[in-house]
Amino acid sequence: MTTYPIRTRRWTRKEYRLLGERSILPEDEPVELIDGQLIVAEPKGTPHTTAIGLAVDALRAAFGAGWLVRQESPIALDDGSEPEPDVVVVPGGPRDYLPDHPARPVLVVEVADASLLLDRHHKGSAYARAGLPDYWIVNLVDRQLEVHRRPATDPAADFGWRYLDVTILAPGAAVTPLALPDARIAVADLLP
Repeated sequence: MTTYPIRTRRWTRKEYRLLGERSILPEDEPVELIDGQLIVAEPKGTPHTTAIGLAVDALRAAFGAGWLVRQESPIALDDGSEPEPDVVVVPGGPRDYLPDHPARPVLVVEVADASLLLDRHHKGSAYARAGLPDYWIVNLVDRQLEVHRRPATDPAADFGWRYLDVTILAPGAAVTPLALPDARIAVADLLP
């Protein structure tokens, strides 16, 4: 009997979109394209959903006019990655992104409970590789905010990149987005 090695196939963003357009992947299918791989998203419980809503409210209040806060919507990192972060902040308004998803958010926020390790390492490495300057993880497990900044190469990281600066903030602290140096957002406002 002949055996064959297991092979995987990488997908492009264009092919990924065709899977949806042709109803091969239903629109509500919980998958994301990261580095050419279809990653199944973890189910979201009520604390996770509540934290997403809190982050959206806090960021809309902080950023105000001229900024778009998107919730659970795709971003175009590169030809092989179209993740759907829990929250992103991009300049402009909704019509600015009709031709394609935003490619360079000024802030990406993931809410993590069961997905904590995936968000720290896998997604964190993909976001760092794309050069996204400000990546936050609302860590529901430890009730804290992880602020990841300064992307740099690291051959040991999942996609060869990681964030050099990681700051852990407790509920009594405040955080300032890099794109909005005068703003202060209470960490407690992001936690359910």
